Amino acid sequence: MVNMGEKLKSLRIEHKLTQAQVAERIGLAPSAVSSYESGMRYPTYDTLITFARMYHVSTDYILGVSDDIGVDTTNLSEEAKLTLRRLSEP
Repeated sequence: MVNMGEKLKSLRIEHKLTQAQVAERIGLAPSAVSSYESGMRYPTYDTLITFARMYHVSTDYILGVSDDIGVDTTNLSEEAKLTLRRLSEP
């Protein structure tokens, strides 16, 4: 099972971001992002939600509760949401 730190690091790399860039986007010190990714510390609930929104995944995915990435469509237009639904249909 992949731990939360490994998921956060993997998501950051997938999005081609540095720890400093992530830290700046969510208002943390780069050392905090490093600590989360290494498993030395755990983010607060608010920070976890911020990570999920930034990476467009569910908190369950980050926590390892689910392997379903659960794409966050909060900031998408209705047209974009419809396109995603069409793409995800079998």
